[in-house]
Amino acid sequence: MQKSEFTPEEELMIQREFEALLDDYAHTPHRQKVELITHAFNFANKAHYGVRRLSGEPYIMHPLAVARICVKQIGLGSTSICSALLHDVVEDTDYTVEDIAGLFGDKIAQIVSGLTKISGGVFGDQASEQAENFRKLLLTISDDIRVVLIKIADRLHNMRTLGSQPKDKQYKIAGETQYIYAPLAHRLGLFPIKTELEDLSFKYEHPETWQEIHDKLEKIKGSKLEDYEVFSQPIRERLQSMGYTFTLKARIKSVYSIWKKMMRQQCAFEDVYDLMAVRIIFTPNESMSEKDQCWMIYSAITEIYRPHPERIRDWISTPKANGYEALHVTVMGKNGEWVEVQIRTDRMHEIAEHGYAAHWKYKTGESDDGLDKWIQEIKEILAHPDKDAMEFLGTFKLNLYAQEVFVFTPKGEIKTLPLGATALDFAFMLHSELGEHCIGAKVNHSLVPLSYRLKGGDQIEILTSNSQHPQKEWLQMVTTARAKNGLNQYFRREERRYIKHGEQLLEAAINMDKELAANHDEVLARLLTYYQMKQPSELYTQIGQGTIRLENIREIVYPKRSFLSYVPFIGRGTESRKAASATESTEIVKPKKGAHTIVLTDENLGKEYVLSQCCHPIPGDEVLGYLDEKGIMHIHKVDCPEAALLKTSYGKRLYSATWNTHRVQSFVETIELKGIDKFGVFIQVLQAITKDFHINMRAINISSEDGIFKGTMEIYVYDKSELEELLKAIRKVENIKEVKRYEKDF
Repeated sequence: MQKSEFTPEEELMIQREFEALLDDYAHTPHRQKVELITHAFNFANKAHYGVRRLSGEPYIMHPLAVARICVKQIGLGSTSICSALLHDVVEDTDYTVEDIAGLFGDKIAQIVSGLTKISGGVFGDQASEQAENFRKLLLTISDDIRVVLIKIADRLHNMRTLGSQPKDKQYKIAGETQYIYAPLAHRLGLFPIKTELEDLSFKYEHPETWQEIHDKLEKIKGSKLEDYEVFSQPIRERLQSMGYTFTLKARIKSVYSIWKKMMRQQCAFEDVYDLMAVRIIFTPNESMSEKDQCWMIYSAITEIYRPHPERIRDWISTPKANGYEALHVTVMGKNGEWVEVQIRTDRMHEIAEHGYAAHWKYKTGESDDGLDKWIQEIKEILAHPDKDAMEFLGTFKLNLYAQEVFVFTPKGEIKTLPLGATALDFAFMLHSELGEHCIGAKVNHSLVPLSYRLKGGDQIEILTSNSQHPQKEWLQMVTTARAKNGLNQYFRREERRYIKHGEQLLEAAINMDKELAANHDEVLARLLTYYQMKQPSELYTQIGQGTIRLENIREIVYPKRSFLSYVPFIGRGTESRKAASATESTEIVKPKKGAHTIVLTDENLGKEYVLSQCCHPIPGDEVLGYLDEKGIMHIHKVDCPEAALLKTSYGKRLYSATWNTHRVQSFVETIELKGIDKFGVFIQVLQAITKDFHINMRAINISSEDGIFKGTMEIYVYDKSELEELLKAIRKVENIKEVKRYEKDF
């Protein structure tokens, strides 16, 4: 951060931003504590005086912006506003948490302290430790949810000002925002913030694609709003005749959500039909329930427009786990386009905009069961954390973004699980012991295996046996954080039991032989060498499991000295030297110290970088580099899920990368095809590949069933542009219905 005196214009800008904060606060239902907020602002302004951000603006503008997000977009009160204004004071100045407590009270000091612990340098030297910082952030949830809410506001403003950061920092920060902070905002019901975080992350990870979709959206936005006026007019008239006070709003999809739909459906921008949704927010009459009135409005709308029978979403009868309530229906407009209509009461809209967390116990004296259960799950996960922070991060993320499925117990109680959850997930949700002893389940009175994926409306009964115990393969069957955490806890308990049992067995075996007992440490060292292990715990585990027997312990420790007994050792050494030699001959050249950009050329492939197999990048793909512990530079696609993990916790090792290849080397790519199985159609595809493009093929795998063919082809291409031209040509072949580049399913 820079430091210099502020100009009179900057002083005026700071004052105006503070007045805007007070104006936002004045329009809330909170008890007005303007004097306390003014005191916090003056204190923070003095503490940060003269300090500037990388963008050059006064640093105090950042806490002011975070405070405005807290009050305007999350609906928080004076305690949170003061904490947001003061959130960087302890981190960046000489003031302490005790100073804050003396001036502003223990509660504000506690929140500032929580924020300071998880600050962790998103833009600083510790930028690669975000996984561990996130663990610390979650620890604060059970103390005071406002710490997390202010942190999300802090991240939102950092994303809004990310343009002043270097390219490699942009990748890292956008990646962890997409991976953790957007899903966390979603889970806490902060939908507008979640949408903006996703869109900003996408903008910095794929700037050209973002700009292209944004420009197309801007061109048609005017006509879409005209369509909205025509579509909404009869709805407006009907609601007025029903006597409701209401607001109608048009909602245009974000660039990111449009891109996601384009990727999911493999279609062009022009083929995304539901770009607009209409939101009805009404004040319900006290004489009837909110639910009944939402369905009355639904009935009125479907008298005007024909509904899509498979696109009705009832989140009123069963709200989402994050508290979201609404009734969604998709109807056919007069122009032949589908439009989604969202029906909410004022209360439902407040929750949808600000999240249930804004109505937490400290504010209303009440709590939400769904959020309570989620907090309890976090406590359980944190009570038994994985040693690997990355594994912890992945486990936690499982429960953040998943869509939901509703199932019933044998007694008819409704339970909510993430979409894709299995019978085994359900068992662990009920109780860890049920999960550990689960042998199967009955779904709708029929026997199903542990791996059965639950469907909405299933009634499920868990079957158990005391002789059943978890297997490592179960980790591949479960999808929820609770189940994965429960299994990992069991395996850790078992490992500790095996270690203890193995150590007792080894000690007993050693003590039975006086010579061995007299040379205890040497015996242990020789056993580790013999079994090629580094830690005694590995040895104890295998002894405890029975995979290592101790009957011949003396022969292992004191072998007979014959030449033959050393032959295997000589062989291993020779192989080792050969392997070392091979490694040296293909050693990757490390990038120059201080450089955080790598240019990918034909000449330095295999010398300065390798292409990752997980996402299979080729020239033209948007990519980044990751320098591993061995000094090898791995190139990943920017949107590769593996790269998302790296961006979250290894920011210091990330490099921005650009291609500068000249069609010297070709790369194997796989394309997927689907079409109508008519005579000659595949001949035309082969002709496009071999004759028109002169492209060689490596493998073909095609199958046909009921008049539809589908399959894959491995072809050699120089770069992404050549591949896209080829795909475009194949799409023109009659009866080809779908052709796309194969993307690995992670």
